[in-house]
Amino acid sequence: IMEAKAIAKYVRMSPMKIGIVLDLIRGKNVNEAFAILRYTPKDAAVVVNKVLKSAVANAENNNNMDPSDLYVAEAYVGPGPILKRYRPHAQGRAFSIKKRTSHVTLVVKERA
Repeated sequence: IMEAKAIAKYVRMSPMKIGIVLDLIRGKNVNEAFAILRYTPKDAAVVVNKVLKSAVANAENNNNMDPSDLYVAEAYVGPGPILKRYRPHAQGRAFSIKKRTSHVTLVVKERA
């Protein structure tokens, strides 16, 4: 079975926040997934929507797959590099802030 995938790297959002949105669309038809993402009130939905659009375009253009038969076969997120920042705290101490990044991967396949 043919598959197409898209990856968004170094997304400035924590993997945990993106993972919540990916759980909503995993295993769904592509059209249904787009509808879910459109009405999901999370910032991660915008990022995931972009990656899904790219995966569908890859399937259509590179593999000649029919977009209406596609579904989200795999959807996962991994941690990217962490930007370490420091904030001044009481009594001369420093408080560390970890600005997390993510790598989002979506794989779409045709329903058999």
